[in-house]
Amino acid sequence: MQTAQQIIVIAGPTASGKSALALMLAEELNGVVINADSMQVYKDIPILAATPTAEDAARAPHKLYGIYDAAYQGNVVDWLKLCKQEIDAARAHNQTPVVVGGTGMYIESLTKGVTPIPETPAEIRQEVDEMLKTGGLESLYRELQKSDPETAARLSANDTTRIRRAVEIRRHTGKSLSYWHALPLKTVFAPEEFILSYIKIEREILDIRARTRFDRMMEQGALKEAEKLVSRNLPDSLPAMRALGVQELKAYIKGECPLSKAVENAKLHTRQYAKRQCTWFNNRYKPDVYFNAGEDSAKKFVDDIKKAHKYLAK
Repeated sequence: MQTAQQIIVIAGPTASGKSALALMLAEELNGVVINADSMQVYKDIPILAATPTAEDAARAPHKLYGIYDAAYQGNVVDWLKLCKQEIDAARAHNQTPVVVGGTGMYIESLTKGVTPIPETPAEIRQEVDEMLKTGGLESLYRELQKSDPETAARLSANDTTRIRRAVEIRRHTGKSLSYWHALPLKTVFAPEEFILSYIKIEREILDIRARTRFDRMMEQGALKEAEKLVSRNLPDSLPAMRALGVQELKAYIKGECPLSKAVENAKLHTRQYAKRQCTWFNNRYKPDVYFNAGEDSAKKFVDDIKKAHKYLAK
């Protein structure tokens, strides 16, 4: 068997059962599970982000989970760099990389490539961060409107992450985000190196799973997790503060609504997010292998992946 194992990607909406399938594949194929979920990178919200447990990590190596503090502004560029390192390390040890998650932009950057924007120096990021703290998001947006009006017109005035990134790029390179996006994508792996899989699940089943999972999160201590996070008084614009359930439980913690209402809102927003994920993947992701949740067995999924794997199939 060759050492350059193909990269297995498991994508799907939240609460669809991606992590369990990834773990089964990793156990079956001497694999390493690599996270592609933008919330599971934060160590402060393991319950609310449905991060794999220590028991799961003991069954197979898990990478890029809980690597950032909630105060850190994670982004797709940083994640892609780390993901490539983990894939290369797995292959070097003749292990199968199993990338799993529901963050479409992470998966798309890995499988299709990213805009070749130079890495922004730390001092530029710090400058923009200070401006955000002192002048607020409105000041950043005004700067973007002057320096890159085309990008500013495409972005919501409340989109902190993208506005901040656009300002950083303009300051660092002297060129607009639109200029960089017009260039050919920079790929890190060839298309034939991937086996793309997707979890198909009926909307009604997904809704039930999402509601049930949040109830389970509450039983596991999601409220205490949110209380600890809220007590840090971090900006709501940070990615970790926008994790499903955080803002809803924060409303209860601040006395703005009863707990029952906060829980129902979290369930509603989870279902709405899952719907948006399904739409995104249906439009922009072309899998090689499907897993029909509620119909296919996990064993069938593993067998289908093996058949698709150009080294394992030999």
